[in-house]
Amino acid sequence: MKKAVLTDGAPRPAGPYSQGIVATGELLFTAGQVPIDPATGEVNGTTIEEQTARVLDNLGAVLAAAGCSFADVVRVNVYLADMADWAGMNATYERYFPDPRPTRTTVGAGLGAFRIEIDLVAAVPADG
Repeated sequence: MKKAVLTDGAPRPAGPYSQGIVATGELLFTAGQVPIDPATGEVNGTTIEEQTARVLDNLGAVLAAAGCSFADVVRVNVYLADMADWAGMNATYERYFPDPRPTRTTVGAGLGAFRIEIDLVAAVPADG
């Protein structure tokens, strides 16, 4: 069993994918989020810190729509257009995730107009 998560708090999918999926009522798998402001449809920010915050705000909206929070996240994948942005991304990222922090992989990737993309997996609380 799986249930799609869709919220206006994050940009609508630009292709054939979901913002998030709750699988077997226990896990939420999100699609990759980029720094698009859902209110304007435009890229938000030029610095890695600004773009990371927008991406994490988008993911926060998907988490909330599934009854989760950043405290429920167990796995994160970060894609950076330039690995030189590592420190700036980390400075913003660490403000969103409480201890114990989720596992994470960070890789360099060609992202076009975006400096960052992030997807994650969260454990859905029993009352979520």
